Amino acid sequence: MASTPDLLVDPVALREQVKHKYREVAVDPARTFHFHTGRGLARRLGYEDDAVAALPDRAVESFAGVANPFALRRLAPGERVVDVGSGAGFDSFLAARQVGPAGQVVGVDMTTEMLEKSTATAAELGFDQVEFRSGLAESLPVEDSWADVVISNGVINLCADKHAVLSEIRRVLRPGGWLQFADIANGLPVPEGALRDIDLWTG
Repeated sequence: MASTPDLLVDPVALREQVKHKYREVAVDPARTFHFHTGRGLARRLGYEDDAVAALPDRAVESFAGVANPFALRRLAPGERVVDVGSGAGFDSFLAARQVGPAGQVVGVDMTTEMLEKSTATAAELGFDQVEFRSGLAESLPVEDSWADVVISNGVINLCADKHAVLSEIRRVLRPGGWLQFADIANGLPVPEGALRDIDLWTG
């Protein structure tokens, strides 16, 4: 795993804060967060209405992405996909429908409650081509050059070591593979104190 020597915040402390927040999103999705969730968010972000409507509530209610990675390119039947930070599985399930039974989707997440929810939903939907694995974006539990496509939605911004994350994505992608991700970026300079304030990373 590649590493950046001078990280702005402690990656372990940041992970714990992120886990705490998204554990709440998994177990109590109806509560109010400082970000939008669920079907209303998917609609605002431009996901296909029919595709979202075909999913049960438990597959959508904990969705907390920032944009639609499939707007960049529709996945092809038979493709192998890794979803980095898959959460409760919303994007993974949409990916599964696009790649079909001949494709494969591996969702990777570090929050136990999200993994339990996504795994149960995959079984409910009968998606044998979808598997969820426990792991970190900085150390993906996927073999080298396995994926045709890597997707991610609102996750890389929550990782302290982005160099390690992008190195891992490159490792698991086959040569010529696609990275389709949606995330938050800041186009203006940020004061040094704010960059190192871990609460601002998650809040």
